[in-house]
Amino acid sequence: MAAKFKRLSQGLRTVLVVAMLTVATYAAAVEMRGDHPDTYVVKRGDTLWDIAGRFLKRPWLWPEIWQANPQIANPHLIYPGDVISLAYLDRVAVQPGPRQGTPINAIPLADVEPFLKDLRVVDEFEQMPYVVGLEEDRLRSSQGQVAYIRGIASAAPGTRFAVVRPTQRYTRLDRIACCDLFHKDDLDFRGRTVLDTQNYWTDAVVGDHGKELLGYELMRVNVGTVTRGEVGGIEASTLLLDEQGREVRVGDRLIPVDAQSYDLQFFPHPPKQQLEYGRARVLAVADLLTSGGPRDVVALSIGAREGVDNGTVFSIWRAGSNVVDKVEYGLERTEDLVAEQSKVRLPDEFAGHVMVFRTFDKVSYGLVMESIKPARVGYELKHPDAPY
Repeated sequence: MAAKFKRLSQGLRTVLVVAMLTVATYAAAVEMRGDHPDTYVVKRGDTLWDIAGRFLKRPWLWPEIWQANPQIANPHLIYPGDVISLAYLDRVAVQPGPRQGTPINAIPLADVEPFLKDLRVVDEFEQMPYVVGLEEDRLRSSQGQVAYIRGIASAAPGTRFAVVRPTQRYTRLDRIACCDLFHKDDLDFRGRTVLDTQNYWTDAVVGDHGKELLGYELMRVNVGTVTRGEVGGIEASTLLLDEQGREVRVGDRLIPVDAQSYDLQFFPHPPKQQLEYGRARVLAVADLLTSGGPRDVVALSIGAREGVDNGTVFSIWRAGSNVVDKVEYGLERTEDLVAEQSKVRLPDEFAGHVMVFRTFDKVSYGLVMESIKPARVGYELKHPDAPY
């Protein structure tokens, strides 16, 4: 056998070596669970993460399954009823011809749709056009009524605008002695700090000095069409509200209606770079919750400037506590009587995994994909393979 292999041309030997290395790479990278079947039939309601979670030790590496199935031209076009191979030497092709239903995604879009369509984070909003008055001097206006706008004098009739409301201000407070603190402020109709019951988030971290602004969150409340500009001495343009959304109020801002500005397909992958410990954290939890579990949305304190993009997967960790060594100092020693440098730092505790689905400059939204304990505000974000 060795003699025959020796007589092969250099090119053919290279092909064989590459082929063997490729198979070995798939086996090493995928890390299949020991009880996986040879094939799997995709079912309605599946997500790519769920499928990978059944058969892989690291479900964020589900693209490896598709790499091992070269007959699948586009991993984002897997449909219910398709058969995928989990045995690399016995591949089964997906069903040919037209397929029924919609392709499955990495995550359930229904869980994140409001955060894709209705929320965005910007660096500032003070210069945006705003609602200065409402029809019949109402306090609120809705579909079929008009709002009067300052700041769009040049907009032609027929121009479409989304009406948005500043609801949160996200900040980070640097603490040299320990760690960063993260905070969000609820904003009133002018964007000033005040308690507002119409918000998505809750948190439990405070701080007012030495803060870095991470961004203002804008919530879409309605959409309208300009019907009349500033003409005949009138100092406000007229916007006809045409969406069954939230009620518009004075102080709401306007942004142009643009084409779909967010992704609908997500390709899970680890972070592109290692982030400094303490800088990437859970910033807030949606729906006024104090902690999040699977399929809950969380705001993260990092964004595009840190190299984060849609599909980035992080592991979530509870930061280890600093405790007094009662054996060394005695039971009478309290936390306040022992210096921080003399306390014992306990290990961080793994909580779960989160995948980013909407990225802004300094803030991202992520969906908690799986967890073994609740993810809370301030929890640390690490590489999904981090061992501790």
